[in-house]
Amino acid sequence: MASSDSNPPLPLGSAPSPPKKENITPVGSKIAELNESRTELLNRIQGLKQDLKNWRSKLDTQVKIYRDELTELKKTLNVEVEQLRSEFQELRNTLHQQQEDVTAGLRNLGLQDVSEGAKEAENPKVKLEGKDEETHTSSIKENGYEVNI
Repeated sequence: MASSDSNPPLPLGSAPSPPKKENITPVGSKIAELNESRTELLNRIQGLKQDLKNWRSKLDTQVKIYRDELTELKKTLNVEVEQLRSEFQELRNTLHQQQEDVTAGLRNLGLQDVSEGAKEAENPKVKLEGKDEETHTSSIKENGYEVNI
């Protein structure tokens, strides 16, 4: 009828087998290895953290140096630009003054040309034996320029 087993069947994986003495020894050495490895990793992490801190410090120093250099370059550039603006303004003023002087000179020449044209109409040149000869002319000063009449 029924089997008379005193031990009911155990489901698979429900209860671990009792530890054997053979398994205990390797576990102790594994724990020691893991602890040593953990210590090494923590030391490496601390070293990397220190390296990162040093790197950031150097980077911050370089950034500050570059910013200072850029600020100085910017100031120098602004001074040079301002000097160029001033020089260009001086050139514009000089050019404008020269243009006014040339215009005034041309006006005076225009008046002189008109005066010379009138003089030629009044005192025509007479050609004698193939040579140009002017008739009697006199000169007077007009507006600071000598004009022949």
